[in-house]
Amino acid sequence: MPFENLSIHLGEDIVLEEEWLVDKVVRARRGGFCYELNGAFAGLLSALGWSVTLLAARVFTGPDRIGPPYDHLALRVESPDDPGPWLVDVGFGAHSHHPLRLTERGEQADPGGTFRITGTPDGDLDVLKDGAPQYRLAVRPRALEDFEATCWWHRTSPKSPFTRKLVCSRLTDGGEARVTLSGDRLVTTVAGERYEETLTSDAEILAAYRDHFALELDRVPTVLDLA
Repeated sequence: MPFENLSIHLGEDIVLEEEWLVDKVVRARRGGFCYELNGAFAGLLSALGWSVTLLAARVFTGPDRIGPPYDHLALRVESPDDPGPWLVDVGFGAHSHHPLRLTERGEQADPGGTFRITGTPDGDLDVLKDGAPQYRLAVRPRALEDFEATCWWHRTSPKSPFTRKLVCSRLTDGGEARVTLSGDRLVTTVAGERYEETLTSDAEILAAYRDHFALELDRVPTVLDLA
């Protein structure tokens, strides 16, 4: 399923309830951002017998800048066969392809990069990718409704990264490549090589959503004007 913020720019509602999230991602064959993808995945894992805990995180926007509380939703997962615990995150865009050992403090190699989880003086956990901090994870269990205020902020604030631009991205070819559509720019990255194409019509953009992401849209999303 693609990581995408199209609902914001199509004027669609986002409801942080498990049944609604599963309906959107599974039955409507759409993607979403962290609250939607990880929220739906938590429901699937729970139904399969895994122990799942929702965790809140604040996303780093620079080396010394960090976003608001509940900026991101990630999952702590334990299975009957391997109690882990694991950090599972299918809603952070270009992130790890596989779960990360939540208690491991050394480097963890992954097709998406080299990851490391470190403790903070306040008891939180910083998740780093290739040495750069990605987000700060709080270990206290949360519920879906805890994320509603920040989800609303991401959908409505001109300061939110999700209102300022369109994004739709997913791994392809078994994780060997990534394809991303942002507005009229279609970018394919294979083995670190970036290939960019500018689409010249609404028909081409809708075809790209269909062919690369299996998204059947009835109109082209346009960036919100919140000025």
